[in-house]
Amino acid sequence: MDRDSLYFFCGIGGSGMLPLALIVQARGLAVAGSDRSLDQGRTAPKFDFLRARGIALHPQDGSGIAGPHVVLVTSAAVEESVPDVQAARRAGARLMTRAEVLAQLFNAAPLAIGVAGTSGKSTTTGMIGWLLHQAGRDPTVMNGAVMRNFITADTPFASALVGGGDAFVAEVDESDGSIARYRPTVAVLNNIALDHKSMDELRTLFGDFVAKASMAVLNLDNAETRALAGRVASGQRITYSLDDPSADLLAQDIVPAADGVAFAVAEGGNRAGLRLGVPGRHNVANALAAVGAARALGLTLAEAVHALDGFAGIRRRLEVVGSIGGVTVIDDFAHNPDKLAASFDTLHAFPGRLLVMFQPHGFGPLKLMKDEFIATFAARLGPDDLLLLPDPVYFGGTVDRAVTSADIAEGVRARGRDALALGDRARCGDVLVERARPGDRVVVMGARDDTLSTFAAEILARIGNAAAVR
Repeated sequence: MDRDSLYFFCGIGGSGMLPLALIVQARGLAVAGSDRSLDQGRTAPKFDFLRARGIALHPQDGSGIAGPHVVLVTSAAVEESVPDVQAARRAGARLMTRAEVLAQLFNAAPLAIGVAGTSGKSTTTGMIGWLLHQAGRDPTVMNGAVMRNFITADTPFASALVGGGDAFVAEVDESDGSIARYRPTVAVLNNIALDHKSMDELRTLFGDFVAKASMAVLNLDNAETRALAGRVASGQRITYSLDDPSADLLAQDIVPAADGVAFAVAEGGNRAGLRLGVPGRHNVANALAAVGAARALGLTLAEAVHALDGFAGIRRRLEVVGSIGGVTVIDDFAHNPDKLAASFDTLHAFPGRLLVMFQPHGFGPLKLMKDEFIATFAARLGPDDLLLLPDPVYFGGTVDRAVTSADIAEGVRARGRDALALGDRARCGDVLVERARPGDRVVVMGARDDTLSTFAAEILARIGNAAAVR
């Protein structure tokens, strides 16, 4: 990377941009940025945090692009009409995508651990980061979500960890095809399911990613990753499963709880017990993936499992906001059918009606996965549950609105479950507060919108106020 350049992050508050900016700055490079949310007055604490780290923030109007020494870092989907991009073109500045910058850092690391898959990437990345940190490996971690273990008073937005060791752990993204840029030492692949691309495209992207690795960690419980494991030499793979005794790492004696899950990890004749402080069978699978990565890096089974103890979870992954008046409010990142199914299965393992607000993370995903969304909600919602959908998240730009939240709600109702598309998110909040009763769980679901956490906290406060006057 060019030490004479200023790396200017367009959309610096984004979940993928913020941690990368922090890592680039920690490498001794100059960093600045802009963000549409900053201009709109949203999510101020995040920007206060960046300023406190010495990162200059500018309006997203091109004024921060001072000349050809600037490297403008954008997401792959940024449009040419964005003023920062136009200013960079005029100034002769270099343009790089977020993935290009991350891949440069990742590929230069002596031990590059890439975490991929449709679901579970952020949690598995956080688990591996915590495990290696506890084992004294001093890793650098690039995550797409805040890792609770690394939150301090000075780093409330701990989606990055900067270490001095050889290991660089990164969540890598297939949605824009940028996964093809990464050359992992260890490739962790949790699962393959429909999300941003067709299944044929996903098979190619993930297959190529695994083929480049010295060691692959693969899930035998997912049909697609199981098929891929069959094409990898036995000496270059570590497999894991909750059910298949042929796996190298097998979960046994799973005991779920509302606030976690206990189980044992078996590897041949060895066995080690663990209690996670995050619930759900999907987190058992994530933990097995993390242990597999640790084994690939030379830790023993006992060392890996012991180091994973104390993992505190990832923000917005079935995160309990609080309970009041007998109602629990939960904030969750689930946004595709696979993630939704895992969250609903975990929630329905324990009694209580679900009042769910699902904010779709874009019109594009709704169009691509309309049938899968409807099928997942119809199968996973209970007969007494309620699903509310506001309009999809939208922060500007051109978009095809051929499929809307109303189409999803109509399809779910046609299959016998209670679903309403209310357009405005505030109306959804009103209904959640009006209908919440003791024993209910209110679940706020969605991605690409940091204000969902604020919304969930406001719902909790409103339910408390309503309970006080009843």
